[in-house]
Amino acid sequence: MAQWIGSMVSIKCCEELGTFQGEICEANQNKITLTKAFCDGFPCQGQVQIRAADIVDIKFIEKTVEEQQEHSIVTIAKPIPKRAARSHSTSEASGSKQQSQNGVLNKSKPIDIDLSKRFEESVNLSFKNNTPNRKGGQKGGKQWSKSWKDEECFGSPLDHRVKRDFDFEKNLALFDKQAIWEELNSQRPDVVRNVENRKKYSVLNWNKYRHDENVIAPQPISTRQIIVPKQEFNEYVTDDGLIIPCISKSLRKRLFEAAEKAGLTCDKHLELFGTAAAEIAIQLIGGGHRLNPNNMHQLPTVVVLCGPHKQGAAGINTARQLTSHGVRTIVFCVSLESGTIKKELSLYMLTRNRTVTIVPELPSNTDLIICALSDTDAEAPKGYPQLAEWVNKNKAPVLALDPPSCGTPGIFPKISLLPVLPLPHSSVNGQLYLTNLGVPVDIFNEVGIKYKSPFGPKNTISLHPHE
Repeated sequence: MAQWIGSMVSIKCCEELGTFQGEICEANQNKITLTKAFCDGFPCQGQVQIRAADIVDIKFIEKTVEEQQEHSIVTIAKPIPKRAARSHSTSEASGSKQQSQNGVLNKSKPIDIDLSKRFEESVNLSFKNNTPNRKGGQKGGKQWSKSWKDEECFGSPLDHRVKRDFDFEKNLALFDKQAIWEELNSQRPDVVRNVENRKKYSVLNWNKYRHDENVIAPQPISTRQIIVPKQEFNEYVTDDGLIIPCISKSLRKRLFEAAEKAGLTCDKHLELFGTAAAEIAIQLIGGGHRLNPNNMHQLPTVVVLCGPHKQGAAGINTARQLTSHGVRTIVFCVSLESGTIKKELSLYMLTRNRTVTIVPELPSNTDLIICALSDTDAEAPKGYPQLAEWVNKNKAPVLALDPPSCGTPGIFPKISLLPVLPLPHSSVNGQLYLTNLGVPVDIFNEVGIKYKSPFGPKNTISLHPHE
């Protein structure tokens, strides 16, 4: 095979490789190495090695004496752009096939190419005539236009097929939507049809609502599972539609006395009530976002205003439970001499949080104010003008713990938390929430109240006026 070195050949390989043309620089039984090679008309970088197992046919290209000195003769398959019903061309398109006879390899008609300029000419030959100009100009005999793109995609221009725009409105008018709907509706069961018709006609009576407003028509509420001996006051309703009646101060006092007698002492009431108040307070100050361990520089501060009575003791209990969640608390006590709050105050002092007795020592800004200043059992709630002025200067929301029905003078809470059953509260107490103190049913029966718990899975439920 050494005599092949320097010869110009056209080697047809398997379909995956294509046809190579070039000058043999090395040859043996296993492979042939070509230099100045082309693959299907495209120039190759460097030398190309072709395994003997991949070769299908070899054609030698003759050289004349003059061509051996200045020119080389190679056979190049001119690339033909793809069209409809045309397959990819190979080196057979450059000349007619010749059958081999008497064991002599066939020789194709050579194309005279100057090897010193073949790279530039091959680039022009391969790309120049097939590159369209995006700016609409003519380049290589093709123009970048809609008809040319249609021809490339579909095999022929589409201008003769689409002569005018489609009239959507005219064709939509031909579609009788009402007739189609009636036909579909007639095939549905009577139950489904009646429900949809009822929805259709009820929508006509609805007002326009914003995206954050309720668009469901209110249903009549008739679920009553708590009955008091004498219905004297207004009623409230829960989010689940349960009616909660109001009770008088005297009936509530008898209820707490019966619970105390049965063993449900005031200390147990305070603990349950303080837990519910702490849960609401945590939500008002931002919940888990403010109490995140990675957010220690923004810990919230809560000020608790306490009077010398059971409500004040509940406020101190709430402050103690908030400190166990990492909240900074400041307890303001009107009087430290009352025995009602002394036990809760001694427990709160163990938390190492502040206790103040004068208004100037209160902070100017706080995250939440818990108000437990007035006693529910008192006929006329006592007012604290200085404290009311300080509360009104702050922008923090106010949470009232079991306030009087007429409210705390000068203080307007956002939320009021009530135990067991509500009193007939004024609107100045804000949104009302009822908390569960775990009073047994027999204690309600003892005071004449037919009771079934409205709390369900929650310990605290919201109340709304029942109209």
